[in-house]
This record gives sequence, structure tokens and C-alpha cells, in this order.
Amino acid sequence: MTLHARDDLGGRTAIVGIGATEFSKDSGRSELRLAVEAVRAALDDAGLTPADVDGMVTFTMDTSPEVTVAQAAGIGELSFFSRVHYGGGAACATVQQAALAVAAGIAEVVVCYRAFNERSGRRFGSGVQRREPSAEGVALGWSLPFGLLTPASWVAMAAQRYLYAYGLSADVFGQVAVSGRKYAATNPAAWFHGRPITLADHAASRWIAEPLRLLDCCQETDGGQAVVVTSAERARELRHPSVVVAAAAQGAGRAQEQMTSFYRDDLTGLPEMGVVARQLWRTAGVGPADIDVGIIYDHFTPFVLMQLEEFGFCAPGEAADFVAAEGLPLNTHGGQLGEAYLHGMNGIAEAVRQLRGTSVNQVPGAERALVTAGTGVPTSGLVLEAAG
Repeated sequence: MTLHARDDLGGRTAIVGIGATEFSKDSGRSELRLAVEAVRAALDDAGLTPADVDGMVTFTMDTSPEVTVAQAAGIGELSFFSRVHYGGGAACATVQQAALAVAAGIAEVVVCYRAFNERSGRRFGSGVQRREPSAEGVALGWSLPFGLLTPASWVAMAAQRYLYAYGLSADVFGQVAVSGRKYAATNPAAWFHGRPITLADHAASRWIAEPLRLLDCCQETDGGQAVVVTSAERARELRHPSVVVAAAAQGAGRAQEQMTSFYRDDLTGLPEMGVVARQLWRTAGVGPADIDVGIIYDHFTPFVLMQLEEFGFCAPGEAADFVAAEGLPLNTHGGQLGEAYLHGMNGIAEAVRQLRGTSVNQVPGAERALVTAGTGVPTSGLVLEAAG
């Protein structure tokens, strides 16, 4: 069972620094160097030095270990280091781990980072090619022999059921794609800067795995992103207005697998994100109406719609209309569809910019942001607030 009461983490920590490399298709340098560049940029943004850092958090799918990045970045002794599993589902959980360490007094300044050559090196979108035997890998044995070899094919199964259940066509996914690319077009850091699309462009893009078209799938990116977490008290003394971690949560649903949870009773939702949603709302003491901007993990457009429904922004089957009506500013950096695919870490940075008031696509008066991590896998989320 999951928690039924608010937890004690909310409001005790803050994000005080963000930093990134450029986002490209061929970085021309190692993933370690990308990680170090992002970490040092985030520390510079916070007005801190490597000597201030005593904690590091990253993802398990990472070639640059915490201690190696610390050494290369000039960081000294560490009292806390951690990795979070499940690919993009780890994004917001890195901040949660950092917040837990700071709130417990285990560390004072923790850097969360993600860096990879996901286009020029290992391409996650290519799916399963080689895999060491593992207990969690057994689930793939029920899907791979039938041609479900890639993330797009796994998501397509749930997306097809969603369309059937609500009597919709695949064109509804285009609302998400068009929205993301609209914001990317005005974001100079985005790969698709200056290149918006229309619903007709979406409908004309080639099939990848029906009902997913090319423009339903996120891009592949080389780059790095880092954020710095410290106590709410220390944050008030630093360079920028602090962004408070009002709530942080992880979630895994019943019968959870990695992208292939096809044996659940219902494939039209994302129960793992429902677990996250309930805990975020409880701990932050807010609900959908209190959110000013949504940074919703968009590796595939159908799962954006399902997330909005899990969080209660609209009824099941109604998310496409909600997006079309611009019921909530979404992925104002362009998301992973338009800016860069950094497993959601660049989305956290955009939420920070929105609450600082420095986004290139600024939502006027934004005071509270919802950020979600990867879906179809055990996942995580954040509610961030501008410091009062």
C-alpha cells in the first residue's frame, strides 16, 4: 500500500543552481566531460564552488559515476552519493534523494546530474540489443519475441488501447506535439528552435509503431544538465531567488514492469504516476488548480495525456481537448519533443527558470510548478514553489 498522509520533506530544501551544456546531436566529447561542464555551470549559477559540495546523485544508466564526476569537477570529500534506477523515471527522484540527504543532515549541498551522448553514442530509442540476464528482464521475454523491441513499440500498445477505450483517433496526440514545438521554436537552447509544427505536419509524419508517428516520439540528444539542492535556510543567502521543493515523490504501480506492464486490468492510465500524484498533492497541500506551469515528461505524446488525467487536470479521455484549449502551460522549454532529451533533467531546470521568472517563455506570475519524470516505468515527480 502507499502512503495516506503527507510526508515531512516538503518545504525543507530548495534548488539553488541549474546548469547545462549545449544540446546537440554530436557533442564531440566524453560523457564525463559533459557531466563536469553541467555540474560546474550549476554551481556557478548558484554562486557556490566545488568545495561546497558534499553530495552527488545521478541515474543508474550512467557511465560517469558520482565519485568520478566529483574528482573531475574538483569536488572534495563526499558524505552522500546515490543513484536512482529506471531510466527517465529517476529524474525527479534525484532531487528527492538530494532533499532527503539535506533534510536529514547527511549532506549540505548536493548536485544532481545527467549527461550522455544519447545520439552519437548509445541510443536508448534503439531498444533492446544486448541485455545481461536479470529478474526484471524476464518480463521482456513475453514481448520481444512478438516484435515489441523498442520503447515506441511498448508505448504503442497502451496508446492503442487508450484510443479504443475513448473512441479517439491518433490525431489527438498531435495536440501535445504541436504545443511542445511551439515553445521550442522560441527557445534558443532548443534543438528545434525556429521550427514549429502544425497538426497537419503531425498527421503527415511517418508511422513509427501505430498509433505513434515520428512526431509523437522524442528526439535523441547529446548533452548534460545539473541542478544543485541545499537547505531552504541556506538557499535564502545565495545568488538567485530560491525554488523550494514543496513535495517530492516516487511511485510504482501494481503489476509494474519497465514499459511493458501489459497484464494490468486497465491499459488506459499510468498507475505509477497516480501513486506520485496522490503523494505530491498531499504533501504540498495543493491540487491541479494551484499549478501555474506543468513540466510533463514527454518521451511519447500519449503518455502526456495520461499523466494529465492521472493528476486530475481533466477527466479520463479528455486530455487532448485540455491541451488544445491551453488549460495549463505545458513544457514551456519545448520538452523532450522540442528542446532536448535529457531524461527529464532539463525539465526540472525549466521549472526553476519559470519560478525565478527567467524563462524565455515565461508564464506571468508563475509561483508553482509540477514536474514529472519518465512514464511506463517506476517514476517520480516534484511540486516546486517560488520562495515567498
